[in-house]
Amino acid sequence: MGRFEAAYEQLFAEVLEDGVITAEERQKLERAASDLGLDRAKIGELERALTAAFEIRHRVAVRHDDAPASAVVPESAAVEARMAAMQKRITYLEARVADLTRELEEARANVAVEVDFSGVDTTPATETEDLDEIFRRVRHAPREVVSLRALFRAANARGETDRAYGAAHALCYLNASNADEKGVFDTHKPQGLPRPTSALDREGWKRLLFHPDQEILAGEIFAAVVPAVLLGRVAALRHAKALPMLDPQKRADMKTTTVQAARCFGWAASILGMPAPPLYTDPGYSGLVELVPGVPPASRLGKSALSGRTPEELAFVAGRHLAYYREEHFVRLLLPSLFDVEDVFLAALTIGNPGLPLSEDVRKRVGPIAQALSPLLDAAQTDRLRGHFLRFVEEGGRTNLNRWTDAADKTACRAGFLLCENLWAAEKMLELAGDEDRAEKIDDLIVFLASDRLTMLRKRMGLA
Repeated sequence: MGRFEAAYEQLFAEVLEDGVITAEERQKLERAASDLGLDRAKIGELERALTAAFEIRHRVAVRHDDAPASAVVPESAAVEARMAAMQKRITYLEARVADLTRELEEARANVAVEVDFSGVDTTPATETEDLDEIFRRVRHAPREVVSLRALFRAANARGETDRAYGAAHALCYLNASNADEKGVFDTHKPQGLPRPTSALDREGWKRLLFHPDQEILAGEIFAAVVPAVLLGRVAALRHAKALPMLDPQKRADMKTTTVQAARCFGWAASILGMPAPPLYTDPGYSGLVELVPGVPPASRLGKSALSGRTPEELAFVAGRHLAYYREEHFVRLLLPSLFDVEDVFLAALTIGNPGLPLSEDVRKRVGPIAQALSPLLDAAQTDRLRGHFLRFVEEGGRTNLNRWTDAADKTACRAGFLLCENLWAAEKMLELAGDEDRAEKIDDLIVFLASDRLTMLRKRMGLA
């Protein structure tokens, strides 16, 4: 079998697990076969082989609820025997559960009520454990105080002051720090905004700052088409006479402006190793900052960013927003909807391989997008898409765009945190932005703060 037949085999095996193929499951199988462009005769033979193997192994007849009543296979004597055996097993298990329940009640009745922990060593067993093992527990439960405290002690014991400071920072944020942890945090917390000796480079972004769940190839596919997506978006807004107009007098000059928020954006762009977009100040806009589609695209600072903000809060806002200006992430600013992101991704793959097998519904939805984007791409961009498609297929032909968008959003928060180094400021700005997943993003920042990735990143930038 080829790759796609193997994928269909796994799908059919999952449907076959309960011995019943419903009408809904049959429809899903038909759609999958159509999407994968499989030969109907070949997959028919595959289904018959898998069905026969299932019936022999389990001694039951597979029931097809998608077939007419007359076509349903009657239950055989083997099925009846299996049902009787299962009933006998259930009776035995019920009796065993009753016995265990009685034993449990007797055990509880004999437990001594007195509890005495005097003389017990209160030092957690994790103190001498491996630092990487402790971090795995932190990653699993970022707000677990015991694990963060163990990480603090282990990092201190190994002389990794920067990582110990990260654990102390998290413990102070959670209001769970002791005197030692609070002392380390107060000693090493930055006075003002960070002053790196070098800017973030491409390797630093991808190897250390990107969230681990962010697939690099998916971002490269988006990067190849995002200039065309921007042009299409601007053209659509202009046609609908909905293209936002910016007042040239409100554009901030990064070198001469006295507006603190605008100056912070210029500072953040230089540290993140990227050019700052055209920036406009607009007190009439009530939010923090937003993208204004155009050629080139621009950003507008609103009332919430122009007054009442601390330098740390502005640093987080700037870093988070600018991270979306990277070519891998820019589609998230243009298309906040996951469904639109999925359509653009499939359109990009279609441009890379016009013969891509898609269902009729998907082709109707994605085809016009591919036709609109294709003329806006130059030869080099089209060649990139062809190469990306081949890599995509070689690497399994699968991606989870929901996970990718979630990871890209967390990467943007990590960029903001790198600049502000303040969990309180990050939380406040996410809350002000109305982010519904801010608790999850803060959890990820705690993991990032306790990781060796941030330690290595800070060393590269001269911040450790």
